[in-house]
Amino acid sequence: MTAISAQAALAINESERPGSAKTVSAKISWGGADSLSEARTIMYSNTSGNNTIRKVDNGYSGNGSTSGSSSLSFGTSQYSNNYGSSYSSGYNSYGDTLPISTGSRGVMVVDVATGQPLYEKNAHAARPIASITKLMTAMVILDAGQDMREEIVLESIDFVGPKKASSRLRSGDRMNRAELLLMTLMKSENPAAKSLARHYPGGYDSFMAAMNAKARSLGMTTAFFGDPTGLDKRNVASPADLVKMVKAAGQYEVIRRFSTTANHDFYVANFASGNRTYPARNTSYLVRDKAYPIGISKTGFINEAGKCVVMETSINNRPAIVVLLGAGSTATRWKDAETILNSLAVRRSI
Repeated sequence: MTAISAQAALAINESERPGSAKTVSAKISWGGADSLSEARTIMYSNTSGNNTIRKVDNGYSGNGSTSGSSSLSFGTSQYSNNYGSSYSSGYNSYGDTLPISTGSRGVMVVDVATGQPLYEKNAHAARPIASITKLMTAMVILDAGQDMREEIVLESIDFVGPKKASSRLRSGDRMNRAELLLMTLMKSENPAAKSLARHYPGGYDSFMAAMNAKARSLGMTTAFFGDPTGLDKRNVASPADLVKMVKAAGQYEVIRRFSTTANHDFYVANFASGNRTYPARNTSYLVRDKAYPIGISKTGFINEAGKCVVMETSINNRPAIVVLLGAGSTATRWKDAETILNSLAVRRSI
């Protein structure tokens, strides 16, 4: 696929508009429909030798809006020390916790401005995290600074993992690295994540070593990664450590934009079986519904992990990170998520 066709393939499909979005006081225009179009600018601008990309949008500025022009490195060094401080001014201190109960087995909600936990449930116990793993996969891929326009061909090995999982991808499918990363974050396609890891400098084993090294560098003391997809039940972390991971992921504009893209029609080239269009939707209905401001999102599920989701939100201009692990059903996961989001919308200021 040429660079021109790759750009065309990453044109956002803005046709999806939910017929009845929820009406809540938290609703603002952030994330969702415009995410992919802005990420496309990041991914397909001319890059310099040090993999720094000029961009128009510096992303979330703490109030649901965007700031002016700046440069963004694929790695985290540029923003490694200022994620928390970027929210430090303009916020009151919140002394109240959320008066809620949840059905998920492991939960943590943190006020990003203060670092204060607003709700905890088994927050320091490590649990399987399923496809929440893919946020770490994306960070390690972006840290490597590889050409996002490079075409990658899926091979049969990319469909082999710790357990079977459904996929609409096929061996021989050809997409560029940016498109595979979007599939990984938005649609949670396991072969896409596996192929990205396999094409990492040094190969798959080097990628896995980098994932666990990245976790240690973030202070994730309970975390272990055995594969890049989350199909491995050994992939574990506590809710408290996942808060650290979501904070780190927030330093990557590409992850913000890709994980909150509601839907996209991929153009997939395959010399053996023919080219096709792959229409895909975000795995989070909260992102697709657009009733809440979601800045980062990733869902996950395997039997050992239960239903999981992590997200960053900014309700009433007050950013928070939400981690839900081990819900017994899809309904429980989303009920817990909406209970937390609605409670954040009315929490007390001191």
